[in-house]
Amino acid sequence: MDDWDVELTPERRDALIDRVAGQVVRRGMETPAILFLEMNKPVAFIASQGMVALSPFVAPFVGYENVRLASRLFEDRQNVELLIRRIEDLAADRTRTTRTDTP
Repeated sequence: MDDWDVELTPERRDALIDRVAGQVVRRGMETPAILFLEMNKPVAFIASQGMVALSPFVAPFVGYENVRLASRLFEDRQNVELLIRRIEDLAADRTRTTRTDTP
């Protein structure tokens, strides 16, 4: 388990973004997720710090490591933009695949 002050490596960040984006697209929640992320992008840092403050209450439900990683991911607004783009890319890939599979 890492400490709260350890930065996310670019590889870990990309893996986390892929995991979150994949779950969003698998559930068909691209539009609400993108809308939510776009609306909250200006306050992403504040939200990440709120996760740190509320971690004792949230961690029992989602896990300490998940709270820490989400806090690290959302503290940089650029990561939010990367997540939005990855969701859009995966959704477009799914749409292309669906269209080519349909007779």
